[in-house]
Amino acid sequence: MLNFDEVMGYEFVNNRMENFIKEVHNRMQVSQKTFIVTANPEIITYAKSNPSYDLTLKKATYIIPDGAGIVIASKILGKPLKEKLTGIDFMEQLLIIANNHRYKIYLLGAKPDVIGLTVKSIQQQYPHVDVVGYHHGYFDDNDETIISQIKETEPDIVLVGLGFPKQEDWIAKSIHNFNKGVFIGLGGSFNVWAGVVKRAPKIWRDTNLEWLYRLIKEPSRLKRMIAIPKFMMRVLKRKYQQS
Repeated sequence: MLNFDEVMGYEFVNNRMENFIKEVHNRMQVSQKTFIVTANPEIITYAKSNPSYDLTLKKATYIIPDGAGIVIASKILGKPLKEKLTGIDFMEQLLIIANNHRYKIYLLGAKPDVIGLTVKSIQQQYPHVDVVGYHHGYFDDNDETIISQIKETEPDIVLVGLGFPKQEDWIAKSIHNFNKGVFIGLGGSFNVWAGVVKRAPKIWRDTNLEWLYRLIKEPSRLKRMIAIPKFMMRVLKRKYQQS
């Protein structure tokens, strides 16, 4: 059974990765639809200022702490989460399960050349994964092609790398069309799998400095990073109100 704790108004999964992946796999085996949000400070900050996106997040089956900022906030607020459950690490765990059980997956997102490289990388590393389809992230919201492809192929896992808020909004709006599947928004994870972006070395990740590594490598992210101090100010304000 999973545990949950509230952080800044959202119920986060508070379990180790192995427990969470086991729970998700159990749902897959009985064809329960599952909507997973990988929430970081940037996503929570955006949701606090956008009521429609806030509602989208609250439709999710699970919200997981994607990054150190959420875990740090949980400790400040007195409800410590056990560990961060990053989207890219969870994606790898899903692919291991898919490879072991020959599950079907569908990928949606990234640039046309990137999505092809992502699929190629997955097929090389996990040859028993059945990639039943994929589509780049540049499509019209009214285009029913993707919905039709997913309905026809009935994947067990749908990996969506459209970036927030688009990926969560697309899942929330579209999931009713399908009978089963784990749907998860993965931001820029496809770029890492494609080899277009290099993930931070393990030592940076273990010391909770992956965000700094990404900023150094991609200075254009600076504007987005402003969300982190905004988030922490909200957390400290909440802490003050509690005391």
